[in-house]
Amino acid sequence: MRISLALAATLAASIAAADIEEKVNAALAADIRTEAETVRDANRKPLETLKFFGLSDDMHVLELFPGGGWYTKILAPVLAENGRLAVSIFTQGAAAMAEEAGWDIDVIPNDDYQAVEGTRRFTMGSMDFGEAQFDMALTFRNMHNFTDDGRAMLNAAVFKSLKAGGLYGVVDHTRRHMQSETVENWRREDPVRTIKEVQAAGFELVDYSDLHYRPDDELRYEVGRKSVTGNTDRYTLLFRKPE
Repeated sequence: MRISLALAATLAASIAAADIEEKVNAALAADIRTEAETVRDANRKPLETLKFFGLSDDMHVLELFPGGGWYTKILAPVLAENGRLAVSIFTQGAAAMAEEAGWDIDVIPNDDYQAVEGTRRFTMGSMDFGEAQFDMALTFRNMHNFTDDGRAMLNAAVFKSLKAGGLYGVVDHTRRHMQSETVENWRREDPVRTIKEVQAAGFELVDYSDLHYRPDDELRYEVGRKSVTGNTDRYTLLFRKPE
């Protein structure tokens, strides 16, 4: 009995989805993760988020702004056997953690960033992640850290670094559309502005998810406030570099 190409593709996708779920769950249960990290799983929903972005274990993935390595501790073991992980921008904590854990990841230096006087944001003098080498780029809650010019440079560098058809996953704290910036909302981003800026770099919007929608976040207060932190509304967007 011959299996149709469509059915074969469906079966392959199902097997891949099962594999990624198993590997992500194993990474989430690993001893290297601290209690402070695991307690955030219910809010951050890493398995659901990575499945939405279309992660598979054979991808070459670029993680931007890994910080202390919360997502690095998930991505590195998932990709260790069949794929490859690279990190760039504010990598010191994640790189040290990966070395201690024995994970072989690539660190792409991009240290030419400067604080902008009178703001809490950064801009970049230059930014380069290479050309057409990655299948996926991911950034979690970081767009708000950069100026307009810095974000434009970031999106252009990501576009250049991805292969044709490569995916770009973006998560950040939500600001009300068209709302002026205040001391309370500066660490939030307008999702419509993010979509326009990423599209301006050449990407196409693939989809959005309500995984991190929080109806009781009034979108008014600083995301670090005790009454808000851990319950911020976040937009979750997936883009693709055209074939």
